[in-house]
Amino acid sequence: MTVSRRGLLFGLGAAVTSFGMAAPPDWQRLRTRLAGALHLPQDPGYATARQGYFTIHDGQRPAAVVQCARTEDVQACVDFAAATSTPVAARSGGHSYAGYSTRDSSLVVDLRELSAVQVGPDGTATIGAGARLIDVYAALARSGRALPGGTCPSVGIAGLTLGGGIGVTARKYGLTCDRLVSARIVTADGVLRSVSATQEPDLFWALRGGGGGNFGIVTSFTFHTTPATDLTVFELEFSPAALAELLGAWQSWPIPDEVWCNLDVPGDKRANAWVTGCFVGQEPRVQPYIDNLAKLVGTQPITRRTKQYEHFEAMRYFAGQPDRGSYVSTSRMIGPPIRDTSAMVSLLRSAPGLYTQFDRFGGAIARVGGTDTAFPYRDSIASMQVVHQVDRDETAARQAIAHVRDEVGRQYGRTGYVNYIDPQMPDWAQAYYGPNLPKLLTVAKRYDPQRVFAFAQGLG
Repeated sequence: MTVSRRGLLFGLGAAVTSFGMAAPPDWQRLRTRLAGALHLPQDPGYATARQGYFTIHDGQRPAAVVQCARTEDVQACVDFAAATSTPVAARSGGHSYAGYSTRDSSLVVDLRELSAVQVGPDGTATIGAGARLIDVYAALARSGRALPGGTCPSVGIAGLTLGGGIGVTARKYGLTCDRLVSARIVTADGVLRSVSATQEPDLFWALRGGGGGNFGIVTSFTFHTTPATDLTVFELEFSPAALAELLGAWQSWPIPDEVWCNLDVPGDKRANAWVTGCFVGQEPRVQPYIDNLAKLVGTQPITRRTKQYEHFEAMRYFAGQPDRGSYVSTSRMIGPPIRDTSAMVSLLRSAPGLYTQFDRFGGAIARVGGTDTAFPYRDSIASMQVVHQVDRDETAARQAIAHVRDEVGRQYGRTGYVNYIDPQMPDWAQAYYGPNLPKLLTVAKRYDPQRVFAFAQGLG
């Protein structure tokens, strides 16, 4: 008789009673297969182990947290979850705005110990799925290499890549997912697969922008890295009176691929706005572009700072503080140009707790076709992230960001960026994946037919 791997492993968790009901998961039997730690609610380390980045989700109580020490731990967790019908949540940096990586009653598969970074002689880098961005950047810098990615230091490489990867130097080198060569992923059947453009190409396609947690648990990524060239950082501060003109000028500002920039708009009507960015190259070369922006705005910035850094030092400059956060977020992609910039400014300043950040697209981002990877919105002018601090009233904060989200969606398209996931996003699947949604659903069904990785905004 042939015994399937899944059938054999079913004994890890649930025995079937005479009434056909599954018994409670046998966590101790899972523990025997693990090299890493298993934390249950009654264990001393559970309270810390369950925490993600956002404090607003501290009330969520997973059934267990496994701190995976090796790939086999991930496989054991997936087998256990499938056999016992336990919801499973993969966690790299734990930055899910919706708290999906630390869900109630789930088995959290924490990947943070899988964080090794190995750089090959050909410039490729293999990075463990639990590595955090600041550690990735530091390790690559020691080999004179870099990778386009985000600025938050504690974001995990897995979530960033799987959702696309908007960030510094993206206009020059592409999204993080555009640099992906291959990945190793544990799928719902417990199998560790190596995927690339030639090995299981549909799954590889889906991993480049199709969102985290949808198709399996990635354990490592291999990327084409870039040279760690110097970056010239710039900061420009503008008064509230200039904001409408600034927004119009910023979105049409003619810049080369070497320039990355964002526009930060606080909700407080008295607060100044900022244009922050960097230039891949030496400081004197960026000055004419900054001069031109001021000319387009029609006024000089209140403050203007530029400084050339070694690549890693520039990433540390952008990184800010790695402390935990307490805020909610939503997003839209800006496709057609913003026509009435004064009206947009009024909308973005409709509540003092709001904070909006636009990131310019174009360059290398736009030179990849919208269906070449799962990330669909290549021809956007910019991404738009709207956040609101949560002190006591999360409901009011969500209402404030929803007001902006829905009005921008009505005027400029009901789109969004899955890495800024919003649990209240209307028609979320279409918003995040656009024309790529049908293919993504097909891939998810093929690799997870029993919906082992299902969650509220998952594709399974």
